[in-house]
Amino acid sequence: MPAPTAPVCKLHMLWNTQIENTCIVFRSWHVSTKLTFLFSCLAIIALCVFHEYIRVLQKQVDYRVALSLKDKAKLGGSATPGSARRSPSPTRGRGSSPEEESGLLSGRRIFAAKAKGVPVPTPSRVLRASIYGASVFISFFLMLVFMTYNAYLITSVVIGAALGHYVFGGTLNPDAVLNEGGQDKGMACH
Repeated sequence: MPAPTAPVCKLHMLWNTQIENTCIVFRSWHVSTKLTFLFSCLAIIALCVFHEYIRVLQKQVDYRVALSLKDKAKLGGSATPGSARRSPSPTRGRGSSPEEESGLLSGRRIFAAKAKGVPVPTPSRVLRASIYGASVFISFFLMLVFMTYNAYLITSVVIGAALGHYVFGGTLNPDAVLNEGGQDKGMACH
């Protein structure tokens, strides 16, 4: 009795419309029939819609965190922009300019980027970072799906992104768009 052979994945680096024997991102996501290909396309559409949900959720969490920080500032908390003043550097020697002190080689400014705003509490930072990480993971995963160069899978990504934007992008803040230039990244990788 011959040993069972592993599924064959046909990979293309050019535009294609192959359905059977397509592997999507993983060897284990092997499409062997037209029905499994249809379900794969539907799963990709659902993933794109979920990605749009994650992006909207991220904006809502940022809004709630900003409101809580603003409320703390009103109550006299330390969440005011001017509360963290920098003290003069005690290590600054004669003849060295602030530019030399803050250069890459000084080692002090590498991780201390010039931040605008107020410090975010750790639980909120963890939540924001987790949502951001999920968004980046999904966007890179969808990029890999796109890189199969399969016309049907690419169409699924585009349909899912458009559907997700339609479902979750039903509101618009005109002031933010007009003042910030609408810096929404859309389906950008991150």
